[in-house]
Amino acid sequence: MSLKHWKILESKYLYKRSGMALRVDRCETHNGDVFEPYVIEAKDWVNIIALTKEREVILVRQYRHGVGEVLLEIPAGIMDDEDESPKQTAQRELLEETGYTGEQFIKIGKVYPNPATHSNVTYSFLALDVEKVDQQKLDETEEIEVLLIPLDEFISLVKSGGLPQALHVSAFFFAMEYLERNS
Repeated sequence: MSLKHWKILESKYLYKRSGMALRVDRCETHNGDVFEPYVIEAKDWVNIIALTKEREVILVRQYRHGVGEVLLEIPAGIMDDEDESPKQTAQRELLEETGYTGEQFIKIGKVYPNPATHSNVTYSFLALDVEKVDQQKLDETEEIEVLLIPLDEFISLVKSGGLPQALHVSAFFFAMEYLERNS
């Protein structure tokens, strides 16, 4: 079977704002069916698994309005227009959210958050031997608590469902595979 792209007959934006848009496309499939899927255009994203020299993982706790809960997460963030690369975004976000940085930021994975409805990519990075060099520099809507936990406890936490963000779990698996391969 040869799969084919859908033909886009028309696109219409329902909502547009800096960094995000919602559009509806009128599409025709290879067999002539016509329908209107929604697409969320979003900026690319980075997730960071950051390990200190003592093999502690840096976690953040913050309120997430979409689910109405305070969640435990790994540092992460949206690529800004001025960021030259996903790596630069990872370095900036880790420093801003936690005050930690390091020399080794290794790209360990790339996934599509939801390719059926979203246009963006999420990159995962492993930051090794990070250390605290500054205070947090949070955006006006951010309130973030920084926690450090030993790597073994982090692994148990993820296995027990304590890291509920799906894309952060994928970063965890990329990091574990990298660490096992390079230990």
